[in-house]
This record gives sequence, structure tokens and C-alpha cells, in this order.
Amino acid sequence: MAADLVSVIIPTWNRAAALAKAIDSVVSQTHRNWEVVVVDDGSTDDTRSMVSKLSETDPRIRYIYQANAGVSAARNCGIALAKGDFVAFLDSDDSWEPWKLELQVACLRTHPELGMVWTDMAAIGPDGAVAHPRYLKKMYSAYRRFEGKDLFSGNFPIFEVAPQFTGRFSDQYLQTGDIFSQMITGNLVHTSTVMITRERLKLVKGFNEDLKPSGEDYDFHLRTCREGQVGFLDVASIRYQIGMPDQLTHRTYGVHIAKNFLKTIEPVIRNDRQRIHLDQQVLDGTLAYAHRWLGEELLLTGSLEEARDHLATSFRQQRSTKAAGLYALSLLPVGSVPLLRKVGGPTYRIARSWLLYLGLALSSQTDGRLDL
Repeated sequence: MAADLVSVIIPTWNRAAALAKAIDSVVSQTHRNWEVVVVDDGSTDDTRSMVSKLSETDPRIRYIYQANAGVSAARNCGIALAKGDFVAFLDSDDSWEPWKLELQVACLRTHPELGMVWTDMAAIGPDGAVAHPRYLKKMYSAYRRFEGKDLFSGNFPIFEVAPQFTGRFSDQYLQTGDIFSQMITGNLVHTSTVMITRERLKLVKGFNEDLKPSGEDYDFHLRTCREGQVGFLDVASIRYQIGMPDQLTHRTYGVHIAKNFLKTIEPVIRNDRQRIHLDQQVLDGTLAYAHRWLGEELLLTGSLEEARDHLATSFRQQRSTKAAGLYALSLLPVGSVPLLRKVGGPTYRIARSWLLYLGLALSSQTDGRLDL
């Protein structure tokens, strides 16, 4: 195995056109020692023929077909076949800046205590234009919990970590530390920006295939952070596609993402309390948020009884006018909440805000429990 070989794992399903662009962004990397493992998760389009043609011209590109089993199973298949010192993940509708691998390899070589490095990302709309140049902290709301606080313990100018980038990244930093506790409050990592070492990957093992169809990434990154220090590069190294209907972060997957968030943090908080350096109040608030988030997502699908259970649990975990107001919203006739959402975001937000006032009234007359 050659030194600094990077295995790039690309899971895909019926995205031949986008996939070609993703692979091309790997071929264009300034770090030349890479292999691509495309795992086709049961595509019925011309993915096979397209990748086969690319493989003929560049044997570093490998194509693997499997019956449809989900993105986690596809990534795990790629991990099992990876030969590199490092592994990077790339979704088939995203693409990389040409310097991404070179910069991340330099960071992991300069700071061997790090098991993973990830970056910021630029959001690209359906029209191909940049919708947001720094999208990571907008997409992952957990960052807002640490505004004005030190999330990382180490802070190193990129030009010191990777001197070849002097002049390109003069004001950006590699931030490092043990952030397992902070990750309990919510995901901070986007998978297509990640590079992980083989040593750390051996400890983490792979993605949880039971968490599907969406939201499995958080569990993987949380376990990666549990095993030691990680690093964040304050640069946008990928072009992240937004606004497409087949994305696993699409609105229709909201319930699954919320459920998988709750499934991920509950056992970790229960079984790993000694490793988590957060006040109990913060943990209670995180669990309350998880139940409230799931409750609202269930409301939007019309699953009122299940929504009420989670909203009541949220309120008992931590007294909240939002949970109480959403509970009141769940008492509307079946179909009302999805209809409000369908009519328009402003209409739903107005109804939701009004019922939050009702929630305030409800919560002020209880002893911190919503026994409804």
C-alpha cells in the first residue's frame, strides 16, 4: 500500500449524471495518490456503464454493485474494500475543491493525534449557483449552541499546518480537540467533507445500517469523536447540492432524521455518562429538544397521538413553552397541521406562534409536568 493513499468512497443510487461530476472532482485533486470506490446501491439507470467507461481510462476507479440496501450499507461496503491510509466520503451529488485531499492529508500528518478532519462547505442551488458560501453552520444548528464559546481547544493557522497553502488560506485555521461531549447536543460534521484515518476507522468500524433511510451520519460521527481528538478546517472544501427532491436531507425525511437523532443520543447518554462532560441540565435539555423535534415532525405528517407522546415527554424532561404549544397544536383536528404547512410556511408559523402563547399559559399552571 502506497504512502498517503486516500480511499474515496462514493455511494450512489440512480444519479449517473451527477456522479460523473463527483468523480471528476476526485480525478482533478492535487493529491494524486487516491482510489475511488463507487458503490452502486441498486441503480437502474446507466450508472454501471458510465463508471465502467471511466474505469477503463483510470484503473484507480472501481465499481461495485449491490442490491439496494441503503446508503449506510453502501458506505460500509466501500469501507471493507478500502486500501488507503485515509478514507474520505463523497456523496454522488456533491463535488470537491481540487485541493481538498492535499490539505486534509497535510493536517492529519502534521497532527497525528487527530482521527478525523472535516471542513465547511458551499451550498449549490438547483441552478448551479452558490446559494451560501459557508453553509455548514447554517445547516447544522448545533453550532449555534456554542456561539461565543470555545468549541475546540487547539487553533492553528492553516499556513503553519500546511505551508504549501501559504497565501491561499491566510486567515483560516485548523481547530482541534476532544468534542465528544459537545457532539451529544447535535451533529457538527458533514460526511462529504470528512477524511478519517484508517486507525480511527478501525475503532469506529462503520455506519449503523439500522438507522435508515436518513440521519445515520450523526451516529457515525459521534462515535468517531468518542474515540479521540478531531479537527475542523475553517474552509469550504466541497460544493454541496441543495434543493433536489431525492436528497436524504429533504423535508420528507424529517421524521426519520429526528427519530434517528433520538435513537442515537439516548443510549449514549445512558451508557456513557462518565465520558460526557456536560451538566445534567444540558443533557436534559438535549433530550427535551430531541423529543420536541420528533414531536413536531410527527405533527407535520399527521401522526398526532405519537406526536403528543413525544411532546409530553419533552415537557417532562425540561419545562418548555414550545413543547406545550406544540402539544396544543396536536389537539387540532387530524390533518390540520399538514394543511397549515401546505398552505404556506408563514401560515403555519403564525398558528404555531399563537399556540406557543397557549403553551406559556399551560406551562405556567403546571408543576413542570404535562399530564395530558
